Amino acid sequence: MAATVNHFYDDLARDYHLIFEDWEASMTRQAAAIASILQREYPAAGTTVLDCACGIGTQALGLAKLGFRITGSDVSSGAVQRARLEATMRRLDIPFYVADMRNLDELPAGGFHSVICMDNALPHLLSEVDMAQALGQIRAKLCIGGTFIASVRDYDEILPQRPVVQGPAFYSDAGKRRVVFQVWDWQDERRYMFHMYITKETSSGWANFHGASAYRAVLRDEITGILESRGFTNIRWRFPSESGFYQPIVIATAAEWSG
Repeated sequence: MAATVNHFYDDLARDYHLIFEDWEASMTRQAAAIASILQREYPAAGTTVLDCACGIGTQALGLAKLGFRITGSDVSSGAVQRARLEATMRRLDIPFYVADMRNLDELPAGGFHSVICMDNALPHLLSEVDMAQALGQIRAKLCIGGTFIASVRDYDEILPQRPVVQGPAFYSDAGKRRVVFQVWDWQDERRYMFHMYITKETSSGWANFHGASAYRAVLRDEITGILESRGFTNIRWRFPSESGFYQPIVIATAAEWSG
């Protein structure tokens, strides 16, 4: 995973919640969608959950409030620090660790019923080798029959157009304006630099955030193939109209695997 990922999310950690119109509402909504999938697809699973790309805790905090036993990890130490603070403020007992999803060996726990990897985190891995390594590490953290859930941008749909702008979105915070938008600078047919801009009105003027990180557009069949090679079976995709989540979701079951 490129160092730019760490730096980008370290820098963004303080303002990450500003990406959402209402972070608390998004947290509740996303947790409900993920919990519904866990409970519907695998009723016996889902009690213990590893969020291996937890960021500042958007999904981890919401699932913990629903009663799931959550462990969080992320490559960004700044994001993990913010997640710990948010959990403490909410009196939620969630252990958080700094860990690259390609190497989860340092996490003390294993045998999770579920591992989640949301918000298009997998495409930060810029090669199939890196993605295979990460999915192998995730499989090793799951019990046999456990559930893996990841959400990924719908690159099957957007790759032919290779869009360069997402947004802008205009929000209001106690009467002051906030503008959020993205610019995608394509480097080749698959890789692009993702630029995030947040401009917010303050009492002393306008404050601006800009950060950049790298993504690789990966197709659903490619992810399915890597999952199969890393010890997963029963691989299915669910779309927002079915799942209630804002991105396509892949669901896979951990099979017996020598790894």
